[in-house]
Amino acid sequence: MSRYARYPSLEGRVVFISGGASGIGACLVEEFCAQGAAVAFVDIDAAAGDALAQRLAQEGKRRPLPLVVDVRDIPAYQAKIAEAAAALGPIAVLINNAARDDRHKVDDVTADYWDDCLAVNLRHHLFAAQAVLPGMRQAGWGSIQNLGSVSWMRGRDGMIGYVTSKAAIHGLTRALAREVGPDNIRVNSVVPGGIVTERQNRLWRTAELDKSLLDAQCLKRRLVPEDVARMVLWLAADDSDGCTGQAFLVDGGIV
Repeated sequence: MSRYARYPSLEGRVVFISGGASGIGACLVEEFCAQGAAVAFVDIDAAAGDALAQRLAQEGKRRPLPLVVDVRDIPAYQAKIAEAAAALGPIAVLINNAARDDRHKVDDVTADYWDDCLAVNLRHHLFAAQAVLPGMRQAGWGSIQNLGSVSWMRGRDGMIGYVTSKAAIHGLTRALAREVGPDNIRVNSVVPGGIVTERQNRLWRTAELDKSLLDAQCLKRRLVPEDVARMVLWLAADDSDGCTGQAFLVDGGIV
């Protein structure tokens, strides 16, 4: 038996997750399916999405619905959200997770690259929320979560497009929470620190980086996607019904 919480309010609840085929997103898909939620997710990687859905079904978890789209294409993305709602029912929980933390030097940033950074890491959050709000208003309840990053709080260098996008998510969350609060829709951000994912392991993780993060953290262990998922689950469940407009850090105490 797991030592972590089971949330009865998540049983059957319709959840939509962007960037759900790998990394933190895949962990979110798995954890919501384990809670008995009805999960749809989008990703640009069709093969990875199908493999995740098949694996979870084979493990006896509720099978998620994988959909393929580039979140930068807003009309296509909103159409996929509508497709998910038609298949599973009105979306009660939206997790804006899709992002890409590419490294880049400030001198190399072009206008097109800058616009693409914001499109990948920020713009789709608003238009996904726009797509699910009518159903949430009709239901009289909803939870929207935007995945942020402590990178902007720390002033990380070498990724100014990503860091700027993640800083803007804080303002988006605060403003949207104020606007939809009267409809009993909650909007929060979950702000991960240095999370160990396949992408981090493949591209950037080193012994030196591990040491620098652990030296800066209060908790002396590397964080994993499950640490983020447990916060996201709580914010999606009725247990957090009094919480909105907030940023919940899952960073081991690094800021």
